[in-house]
Amino acid sequence: MEDGWKKELAWVLIVIVAVFAFEYGLKFALHTDSPLVIVVSGSMEPVFYRGDVVLLEGINMNNINSIHVNDVVVYKRPGYEYPIIHRVREISEVNLGGKTEKCFLTWGDNNPVPDPPYPTKYGEIPCVPAYAVEDKALFVFPKIGLISLWIRDALGLGG
Repeated sequence: MEDGWKKELAWVLIVIVAVFAFEYGLKFALHTDSPLVIVVSGSMEPVFYRGDVVLLEGINMNNINSIHVNDVVVYKRPGYEYPIIHRVREISEVNLGGKTEKCFLTWGDNNPVPDPPYPTKYGEIPCVPAYAVEDKALFVFPKIGLISLWIRDALGLGG
């Protein structure tokens, strides 16, 4: 009977190592620090619901042209704690300090209007500049993040 707890402990350790290895592998393969994110709002319903987990691919200046109209992207917005995940509705170019920058008009599928103007050091622009886009959504795993959200809500950590 003494060997029983040792076997259980070994399995727990194997599972923990496997989870970390899986996450590291995703980070490496998808070129992002956050390959899996939990949807925390209803702005993208009915495509993504609160508690869904989204698989992301990292975006940088080398692959920014892989973003097209109707893709879902993740971007950071000054003054917001969490990244925003919304759909690209239009792609244009803007002039920022004498440099032409690709720019994405984004909009949550469940929102009645586009995202607000994006603040830059050159003033507000009506779209999200390419440098703010971090990831592109590849796949959704429905509802598997709900337990994590319930725990965060119970602890008062928001979301």
